[in-house]
Amino acid sequence: MIKLGVKAPDFSLPDENGVDHSLEEYKGKWLVLYFYPKDNTPGCSREAREFNELLADFKGLGAEVVGVSKDSSKSHARFKEKQGLQFTLLSDESTSTLRAYGAWGRKKLYGKEYSGTIRSTVLIDPRGVVRAYWPKVKVAGHAMEVLNKLKELKGATSDG
Repeated sequence: MIKLGVKAPDFSLPDENGVDHSLEEYKGKWLVLYFYPKDNTPGCSREAREFNELLADFKGLGAEVVGVSKDSSKSHARFKEKQGLQFTLLSDESTSTLRAYGAWGRKKLYGKEYSGTIRSTVLIDPRGVVRAYWPKVKVAGHAMEVLNKLKELKGATSDG
């Protein structure tokens, strides 16, 4: 499970083009790692667009935004193109990274229980340490909430 002040779990996952990315490659930058249930669904599309609209602000603060779901790289490529997204989407078809970040678990829909992705976000500092964690995200306004937390943390640390 995710804990504040602890090193974030490592990962190696393919992006929408099949190129692998790991936590190590983001060293020296802040990383917004957000987990979402499914490409091309209303809530996930809205969340992705909100992060995309604020991407210049995140980059201006030295942060990268990366989305992760169980969908395939091909699905991510279509989703990214359709929504005009300018950030990386990673595919975790095995759910190993989702599980490591506490983003996979029991959910309920219409009274039925099933295992699935829990919409959540982790803010990781340039040294790979978890600085903020949102375990159950409500989509509307979430990207701005993460941006405001990043501004707050950057003001309180010397990590740039």
